[in-house]
Amino acid sequence: MVNLTIDKLPVSVKEGTTLMEAAESIGIHIPHLCYWKGLNEIAACRVCVVELEGRDHLITACNNKVEEGMVVYTNSPKVRLDRRLTVQLILSQHDYRCATCVRSGNCSLQKLANDLDILEVPFKEEYEEQEWNMDFPLIRDAGKCIKCMRCVQVCDKIQGMKVWDIINTGKRTNVGLREGMSIEDVNCALCGQCITHCPVGALRERDDLNELV
Repeated sequence: MVNLTIDKLPVSVKEGTTLMEAAESIGIHIPHLCYWKGLNEIAACRVCVVELEGRDHLITACNNKVEEGMVVYTNSPKVRLDRRLTVQLILSQHDYRCATCVRSGNCSLQKLANDLDILEVPFKEEYEEQEWNMDFPLIRDAGKCIKCMRCVQVCDKIQGMKVWDIINTGKRTNVGLREGMSIEDVNCALCGQCITHCPVGALRERDDLNELV
């Protein structure tokens, strides 16, 4: 077993346990957006950063393993400031008109922004644009995508369809359809797993309720 301290509380966990899992084992929730245990542990969003005593830089809790004698702080002033800045940056590339979003009230990003008391975004807002066939049963709003990569991972690792892929590199990295194909030609099974795993409203099903008479 590995012994460490998280937020002044002692914890003993098995070797190989992540800091996030260790914190959860004693009832401490570390906020995150991209993390999904066993599926997406790539620290893409960097919301789950924590402070490690003796180290200048913050580290991500989702993919860093516990070590003997660690002293970790999950909600220190340094952590809160960095986390708030990260979420503000994410919001600057996310269409946050929540009132007209199907995920309003059930959105991980919205909840996180509220928890961090974010009332304004001090960065230039710049949304991704992507044409989409709104008649297709699966709808993607590129302006809401936060590049968490969950859809890519669940479609690849669990469903085996490989509909989604990472396109471009660096700050232009984005999520798109495999090989630049259209959604009609990419053989999507319409299983809905990408919608279920999306933490925001970037993916949704087409709503035909207004067609009912």
